[in-house]
Amino acid sequence: MTNALKTTDILLPRPGIDLTKWSVVACDQFTSQPEYWRAVEALVGDAPSSLRVTLPEAWLDESASRIPAIRAAMDAYLRNGVWQTAVRDGFILTERTTASGVRPGLMACLDLDQYDFNPGAGTLIRPTEGTVLSRVPPRARIRAGAAVELPHVMMLIDDPGMTVIEPLRARRRTLRPLYDFELMRGGGHLRGWAVEGADVDHVHAAVDALQAKADGLLYAVGDGNHSLAAAKQCWLNLQETLSPAEREHHPARYALVELINLNCPALMFEPIHRLLTGVDPGALIADYRAYLDANGANEGPGDDLIAFDMTREWRFRSTPHPLRLLQDFLDAYLADHPGAKIDYIHGGDALRKLVDRPDAMGFMPRPFGKSELFGYIRRWGVLPRKTFSMGGANEKRYYLEARKIIP
Repeated sequence: MTNALKTTDILLPRPGIDLTKWSVVACDQFTSQPEYWRAVEALVGDAPSSLRVTLPEAWLDESASRIPAIRAAMDAYLRNGVWQTAVRDGFILTERTTASGVRPGLMACLDLDQYDFNPGAGTLIRPTEGTVLSRVPPRARIRAGAAVELPHVMMLIDDPGMTVIEPLRARRRTLRPLYDFELMRGGGHLRGWAVEGADVDHVHAAVDALQAKADGLLYAVGDGNHSLAAAKQCWLNLQETLSPAEREHHPARYALVELINLNCPALMFEPIHRLLTGVDPGALIADYRAYLDANGANEGPGDDLIAFDMTREWRFRSTPHPLRLLQDFLDAYLADHPGAKIDYIHGGDALRKLVDRPDAMGFMPRPFGKSELFGYIRRWGVLPRKTFSMGGANEKRYYLEARKIIP
């Protein structure tokens, strides 16, 4: 029985590099706020930065020109020693301090052969949301042929006894320190320590114990579902060119992720809202009401779902969670209205600011409770995509650690 967990060599920027400028937030944040990324560009300037080796999705329509530049920057950073091996055959204990509190994590590799993003998969590693297959190829194009991976995947384990990560944090002063710095633009503070030797054995033993009572689901993707799906697709494509012996140990078989305990008090589940543009709000609400009636649901007072345009607001109640019906409706609506567009927004205040034009409309579903998550996935499979966000946009992973994915 394998727990899918693996140690690895982990790269960090060499000493002397400004880590605040190096570390930028996950590429799938602030996609409707290009001013955020322009401010990051100005802050980074000419300094070495993960901004040069990742592709913010605000610029996804420029991917044809940006992907070659990303690969060139990766090669230059490796050639010029910008990246150095900071940990050999180990893990990294992380400690992220944000407004929500202190969130410990563990940088580790997981076996992509134990992960399947298709609906109904019974693998040890599973997505928490439906994978939009059209969103995988752009990410796969970035990863395919890349020398290095920089992860923003946050992988959840359900460890109510605090047995895997928390004991490492309790003795962090005995571990080798790696970094300690302030993240840019309100991202909080980040510290890290090398996990090596006997501490690696402790992690494996604790994860083995969790697996024994996990009922087949040990890891659930919290953030970065489509990036992990892209890693899986790249591995499926690559392994067809490899011998069985090469497949066994090829570095691309694994993906670097940050393990987070679902039960961490600082881990907050926030709802992800829907922004519709290019629509007639009144007609959209009328269609939604008809859809609810056809599916045995009713409009009524409550906070399960709030919809609004520039001047009006509608409230809906729903049992159990409102999002599956809403997302199914919106998917069908968008297919029938090619002029309409959808975006997924973190934060109610941000959504209300974006509903500032007569053809825009916002939908705000209630939060999905994190205590519901693993049981829901085991029983029902994936949630609708973008059901929840683990914290606000500034609490997402910032790119820092890296790993070679070519031999």
